Amino acid sequence: MPADLIFRLPPSFDTVEEERRHRKERLAAALRIFGKLGFEEGVAGHITARDPERTDHFWVNPFGMSFKHVKVSDLVLVDHRGTVVEGRYPVNQAAFVIHSTIHRARPDAVAAAHSHSTYGRALSALGRRLEPITQDVCAFYQDHTLFDDYTGLVTDLEEGERIAAALGPHKAVILRNHGLLTVGSTVDAAAWWFITMERSCQVQLLAQAAGPTVPISPENAALTYRQIGNDLAGWVNYQPLHDQIIREQPDLFD
Repeated sequence: MPADLIFRLPPSFDTVEEERRHRKERLAAALRIFGKLGFEEGVAGHITARDPERTDHFWVNPFGMSFKHVKVSDLVLVDHRGTVVEGRYPVNQAAFVIHSTIHRARPDAVAAAHSHSTYGRALSALGRRLEPITQDVCAFYQDHTLFDDYTGLVTDLEEGERIAAALGPHKAVILRNHGLLTVGSTVDAAAWWFITMERSCQVQLLAQAAGPTVPISPENAALTYRQIGNDLAGWVNYQPLHDQIIREQPDLFD
């Protein structure tokens, strides 16, 4: 590749303060994107980013605030007990229960995203996984699971631990009768996996409603996964969406 071509890669940081600010900016931007894409359902839904210094703490959107309005200054820092350490708003109890257990079980996961998006909920109601029927969905080939249970709102840590166990080492889990959850080594990757997973749910529902689908062979699905299923690919795919939202809504950095 010629040296003068622009190809962005995830940044590195000289100080923990710089990295914290970066994660918070990406988190606020991801929430704005989720709002723009219509992933809100009342007060349900949350994206979290692990603090780079206090690694048993995470940043999360404030309870009761629209994704479309969240600014960096609105984000809430929560410790491993669910106590708000920084911020002016309470935290969604389900956000703490689900995300604290996932961040604890998955030290590689910097970020986690969960929302009650329309097509994710629709596929979850069928109790099915995604099938390898398009190139894009192969990013999840043998790298997502189904939490095949529903017992009401997730308000206790035991339920959160069951979800984390179902997720295992994978990038995503379909929560039956509930919605989607994704994780990533960056906020960008976790957000992208959620966005493309939601779209893949939509495509699968549309295709299966139209007639029998033609699956991609296991060999080619596995090959495509190796090409597009890593977190760097997720980060790269997310950048156009991030660029759009910061141009449209620069107030998110306030």
